[in-house]
This record gives sequence, C-alpha cells and structure tokens, in this order.
Amino acid sequence: MAIALTIGLGIQACNQSSPIDNQTSDRFQGRLVLTGSSTVAPLAAEIGKRFESEHPDVRVDVQTGGSSRGIADARNGVADIGMVSRSLKEEEADLQSFAIASDGIGMIVHQENPVNSLSNQAIIDIYTGKINNWQQVGGKNAPITVVNKAEGRSTLELFLDYFKLENSQVKSSVVIGDNQQGIKTVEGNPNAIGYVSIGTAEFSINDSIPIKLLPLNGIAATSENVQNETFPLSRPLNLVTKTQPQGLDKAFIEFAQSPQVHDIVQQQEFVPISK
Repeated sequence: MAIALTIGLGIQACNQSSPIDNQTSDRFQGRLVLTGSSTVAPLAAEIGKRFESEHPDVRVDVQTGGSSRGIADARNGVADIGMVSRSLKEEEADLQSFAIASDGIGMIVHQENPVNSLSNQAIIDIYTGKINNWQQVGGKNAPITVVNKAEGRSTLELFLDYFKLENSQVKSSVVIGDNQQGIKTVEGNPNAIGYVSIGTAEFSINDSIPIKLLPLNGIAATSENVQNETFPLSRPLNLVTKTQPQGLDKAFIEFAQSPQVHDIVQQQEFVPISK
C-alpha cells in the first residue's frame, strides 16, 4: 500500500488542465504531482514546502510507491514528475532524468547485535540461507531474520546487482516496502538484518532508533563516504519526466537541483549534487 506524504491539497492524478504555465516572469500557479521512490519522497516533500513558500499559488503533492511506480506514472502521465532512487535503465532512456542528491545503501542490524562487520560473502550466504544463525558469523546463538525488499524497489535491484544475486535465490524471512518499514522491522527484532538508504538510517540513528549500519568492504556506511565516492554501493536520487520539462515542472526541478535546497538535502542525510 502506498503511503502518502501530502503537501497542500490531497493526492490526485495530475490534472492536465491545471494552469501551470508561467504567469509572469517567475510566478507560477497550479498543482504539481510527484510519485515514486520512498527514499526520495521525504526530500521532495521538504523541497516542495520551500518551493510553495516562494510560489504561494502552487501546491506540490508527493506520494510514495517505489521507483517503478515513479517510472510508470511519469511515462503514463499519471504524475508530472516521477521519483526514482537509482540511475535509469537502458529501456527507460525515453524519460528525462535529473539528479537532486546521492545516497548509499547500507546493511543494518539491531544496536544490540554484537556483530559489527560482515564480509560480502557472509552477506550473500545469509541472504541465500547458507548461514542462518548469528553464531556462524561471530554473534549470538540466534536464528537470523532476513529482511528483503519487495519487487519494484530500487534498493532491491541495487542490492541484487551488487551482490550478483537473483531475487529467487534470496531466502527472506520478511519482505518489506519502504525504508521506514525496514528500519522498524530491525528495530523491533534484535536478530534481524536488512538494507536501507544510508541517509534514512543515519537520520533514524540520530533520532535514537536502536539500529546500526555495518561497513561494506571495510568502508564505513556514512553519507561522508558516499560524498567522497569511497562507499561501494551508492546511487543517484532522481526526478524523472516524460518529456523535457517546461513551465512549473522545469522550475521545480531547477529549484530542487539548486544550492537553495542543499541545507534540506543535508538535513535529510543525503549528499547534495554540485551543479
């Protein structure tokens, strides 16, 4: 089920008859609908609030549902802008893509779990069921709860690609949707392991949620290491449109890429894009 983050008016399919053209030199009005990635959605929502403050006649509505939904809705005209937390694939080259931040994907376990690092092979073995007890990797004698992402989630695609796995090989105990579900699952289960946006995990840790990020290939899973490009599993956070954006769409995307929102990007624990 999609979880709605709404700014201003309620979520609706984008109304093509809405007056979204430039009314004066920099005055816009109308509704802008964004759907897609649960990683990008909170960031887009905060950027939307600031955009609305500068354009009082505009309402920005943000709805989650996964990167695949963002692609489909942008392509089909259901949304003005799709939110996608990965690079576009070859078969998506018909769409326009605009990076607004970057993020990494990190493995998380409960804070009480004594395991502080796992090799890539150990992670593969855990997710394919070859390792099913924490004692096998230096932890307590307890069964491992494997938390996997649902189909259509970009984090799932990136995780599988990085570890060279097929989803059919994964022996999951729990299948979740967005990052918050993953964090809540691990928070509530000391024996669970999952993978989520590093930015979202850091935000939760700073909010005293009892989880921790594990390093990957010996490199700490931090936003700083995403920024300096040493962390091996990172991705762009994109806004996508069906055609080259014009009018309100263009104004919002340019605003979302501008230094005017770098503080919001950093507050969300993501890495700003330098233009």
